[in-house]
Amino acid sequence: MATETVKRDAGGAGGTATFRRVLLDNGALSALIVLVVAMSLLSGDFLTTQNLLNVGVQAAVTAILAFGVTFVIVSAGIDLSVGSVAALSATVLAWTATSEGLPVWLAVVLAVATGMACGFVNGLLVSYGKLPPFIATLAMLSVARGLSLVISQGSPIAFPDSVSHLGDTVGGWLPIPVIVMVVMGLVTAVVLGRTFIGRSMYAIGGNEEAARLSGLRVKRQKLVIYALSGLFAAVAGVVLASRLVSAQPQAAQGYELDAIAAVVIGGASLAGGVGKASGTLIGALILAVLRNGLNLLSVSAFWQQVVIGVVIALAVLLDTLRRRAGATPGASSGAAGGIRGKGPQAAKYAVAAVVVAAAVGAVSFFHSGSSGTSTKVGMSLSTLNNPFFVQMKEGAQAAAEKAGVELTVTDAQNDASQQTNQLQNFTGEGVKSIIVNPVDSDAAGPAVRGANKQDIPVVAADRGVNKARTATLVASDNVAGGRLAAKTLAEKLGGKGKVVVLQGTPGTSASRERGQGFAEGIKAYPGIEVVAKQPADFDRTKGLDVMTNLLQSNKGVNGVFAENDEMALGAVKALGGKAGTSVPVVGFDGTPDGLKAVEAGTLYASVAQQPKELGRIAVENAVRAAEGKKVRGTVKVPVKVVTSKNVKNFS
Repeated sequence: MATETVKRDAGGAGGTATFRRVLLDNGALSALIVLVVAMSLLSGDFLTTQNLLNVGVQAAVTAILAFGVTFVIVSAGIDLSVGSVAALSATVLAWTATSEGLPVWLAVVLAVATGMACGFVNGLLVSYGKLPPFIATLAMLSVARGLSLVISQGSPIAFPDSVSHLGDTVGGWLPIPVIVMVVMGLVTAVVLGRTFIGRSMYAIGGNEEAARLSGLRVKRQKLVIYALSGLFAAVAGVVLASRLVSAQPQAAQGYELDAIAAVVIGGASLAGGVGKASGTLIGALILAVLRNGLNLLSVSAFWQQVVIGVVIALAVLLDTLRRRAGATPGASSGAAGGIRGKGPQAAKYAVAAVVVAAAVGAVSFFHSGSSGTSTKVGMSLSTLNNPFFVQMKEGAQAAAEKAGVELTVTDAQNDASQQTNQLQNFTGEGVKSIIVNPVDSDAAGPAVRGANKQDIPVVAADRGVNKARTATLVASDNVAGGRLAAKTLAEKLGGKGKVVVLQGTPGTSASRERGQGFAEGIKAYPGIEVVAKQPADFDRTKGLDVMTNLLQSNKGVNGVFAENDEMALGAVKALGGKAGTSVPVVGFDGTPDGLKAVEAGTLYASVAQQPKELGRIAVENAVRAAEGKKVRGTVKVPVKVVTSKNVKNFS
């Protein structure tokens, strides 16, 4: 009997030790479990079936990209081009199937072939061109993104309906992107563990010279490795575009960094020779859980990036310490080994405790700011890296505080996919109403339709949403504003002169509409010649650089129209003393810095949109809609031309 008791105790202890060893030997898995537990305790909406499915969908594109990057990193390489290749592949599919009228199956083949071709070129540059992988794939990042913009002319292209079904669900509940993610993960596991090319990856990553001397054709293997990365990027691009029902030329920007982070968090080494599919999947899930949970906890959009970075660093630190401890002499079996292994094991427990404390403490701290009100409103802005939208947020927050509602503001960072995730999180959280300032009007449609199904009213702010139901549209008229800008500039020039146009981010509705209005307005002045149009991405620094270059190639420029104040201020800097004297500059938005420049006389005029007023009205209508009250279908916030004569009225 005593013997049986000892065996049971030993078995129980062995089971506990095994479980503990699994957690400690898999730092990423430990971090994921900690995050899931922390988010579950802090948000009652996290562990719902719908939200967990949302997490899976939101992880899918990053995971598929990361599976392809795993092949490259295991072989001691790097691939920075996967995000751009994904966008290019999706653009090729949409363009060939719609504009060129090719059969959808052939368009899909061409899209996949495009991804593989980009990867093959990367392999050629690395293997035979002797370029460092970082440089070769960085060049491809630029080339693929540029080709995507050339093919699409900077505008989203509608995705074929038959392919868009990839963004739907099976049986009304299981998302197809999750199925594709699992399938691609299994393919990755088989390739790495059961094929010659997989063993070659580990051999090349472990010691490339030894692999070559043992008879392995390293150069040819690298061609295959990078081509596989391109193929996985193409699949990710198709899945992403299916979710957005359109191919976005600017889609997946920065996804290459998420993919690399997922692979490294999952236990792979950037030095090569180490990595597995399951670890990569866990890494992608960690990123998705973080973003999803922080949205649910109403953490500030600015702090989300800080929290994500800290937790990622801690997860990798835990894994690094685990590796060092595993390599410590004396950490072997036997009594002596067990005694010597206590130090490293204690260190691993300490780091695990730090991860737990940091994760729970950080989200608890930020979550403590929740007002606890019954009315919760979610607001997804296209970007907070622009003073206009920062002012819109401030106006919205002031209105929410006055109305006594809890407003959660998220930053989509000009990424239509990230905005889709945020809207899905709001829907899963059960907010009373949603305000969306779309990155792209078409891409926001599917997520808004999801809110429609849950009877959550949606208010569109500044830009409309296509193919979905919104309670109201609160917006300035960008086209009318563009016409006003054309009239103002032309009259200042006396109807004659050479004009340069600085365009916003290609593909955004604000840039298209303002440019359209300006083009229509300037036709009334045949003496005005638009000598150059170049995008500067709504950014002041890029506005400075682009304007400097245009002044070199276009002599005698008499006027400038910039599609926002930030670019206008960059143009003012490039013009120097000419700004406000011989060369009038007209901006758009009426931001504080823009108004100061108008008052100083360096910026001739700005088309003011009154963003704070726009945010205030959006929240007021969202609250009315949440209460079941009637709201107008469209609320127009008037735009006005601000010059030195009336600028004091806007200060």
